[in-house]
Amino acid sequence: MSNNKKLALLPLMLCFFAMGFVDLVGIASNYVKEDLALSDSVANILPSLVFFWFLIFSVPTGMLMNKIGKKNTVLLSLVVTVVSLLMPLLGQSFTVMLLSFSLLGIGNALMQTSLNPLMALVTGGENLAAQLTFGQFVKAIASFMAPYLAMWGATAAIPTFGLDWRVLFLIYFVVGCVATLMLWSAPIHEEIIKGKTSSFADCFKLLGTPVVLLSFLGIMCHVGVDVGTNTTAPKILIERLGMTLNEAAFATSLYFIFRTIGCLTGSYFLRIMKTRTFFIISVCMMAASMVLLAVGQTQWALYCGIALVGYGNSNVFSMCFAQALTAMPGKQNEVSGLMIMGLFGGTIFPLFMGIASDAAGQVGAVAVMAIGVVYLFSYIKQLKN
Repeated sequence: MSNNKKLALLPLMLCFFAMGFVDLVGIASNYVKEDLALSDSVANILPSLVFFWFLIFSVPTGMLMNKIGKKNTVLLSLVVTVVSLLMPLLGQSFTVMLLSFSLLGIGNALMQTSLNPLMALVTGGENLAAQLTFGQFVKAIASFMAPYLAMWGATAAIPTFGLDWRVLFLIYFVVGCVATLMLWSAPIHEEIIKGKTSSFADCFKLLGTPVVLLSFLGIMCHVGVDVGTNTTAPKILIERLGMTLNEAAFATSLYFIFRTIGCLTGSYFLRIMKTRTFFIISVCMMAASMVLLAVGQTQWALYCGIALVGYGNSNVFSMCFAQALTAMPGKQNEVSGLMIMGLFGGTIFPLFMGIASDAAGQVGAVAVMAIGVVYLFSYIKQLKN
């Protein structure tokens, strides 16, 4: 790897950190629910709205990369993300939060589609699953910091800003600005594709390739469980243990702590272990977690369930993404767009989980997530190595 490419790794890692900003939607939606006295089904519109934009923007972003390049697409995503983080600092009405979460989703759709291929370009593409997993480790740091920052803002006196839990947006706004400046100045050179670029039809035709379609569905289930746990774990503790929201917010951090540990160790295990073997271990951990979250009545059991799903789900995205990307090496931008469109699962799962939890309590929400885990078991046969 050249010195210029090595210099580009730091801003890329900061971009992965900025990618993790999207995971603040879980804890933020809980605080918005409390502030505005919303029902579960209405509050779950916020995280669902964030991931709805992956359905709309992911494939067009893959096509956009062919025209303006990967680096410029990531820069555009950072600008949109920074604007989304600024909005809650100016107001906290439901309309403002809807607009903010929409822009956060659009920015993250652009970023997730373009940053992974940019990482592959800079690093040369070797050990792609392990490289993407390390990026997910950095992303997870931002994810598990979010609940702590929100709790700190909600419980500490902050006379300077008066933002309560929304100080989280201010901190991430500053980091987002720094990431934008660092990537803009990074020495990354790429060749823009010339001539005719892929059309929408060309992109969606790739779903006719079984491994691409099944990987797409696997990513839908991964992010459904991810966003579902992020949003529902505090509600389970509140429902069964009588905790306050500030006390229960630790559940979200616990999930991301183990997801971070999973990404860090996964980047090592994926180098020394067959992908198929590690995937089986991961999905078995997720299945055990669903049982504990469904029937657990003690703090110990519920915390174990949250930890297991955090670790088990931490590497599923990287393994599914890498499987599809390596299967179609000549269409990486288009495949990336399709895979990131799979994050639309973060819209579908919370909506059904909100309906199920309003009808049957949080066990209903867990049952919806368990459907995603069952599918991941069926995906195992797609992993060849």
